Amino acid sequence: MSLLAPPPPPTLVALGDRGPDRARLRLTQLSWTTATVAATAWLCTFGPLASILAICVAKHVLVAILVMGIGLDEPKTAHD
Repeated sequence: MSLLAPPPPPTLVALGDRGPDRARLRLTQLSWTTATVAATAWLCTFGPLASILAICVAKHVLVAILVMGIGLDEPKTAHD
């Protein structure tokens, strides 16, 4: 009968609001994302090789910004 048990709940990713620090983080993320996209668009004007390199680097930078924003890089606390 263990097949009828419900699955475990999903892990929580974003837990609550951190006040003004959260807004500052979001503005920082938006700024870095805008700068990354603008630099990538500018580098794409130099030709195919520069375009490929710029897009590869931008992909990694944007994923790092996303990971920072959802809090996967924060250390675990005792109540987690």
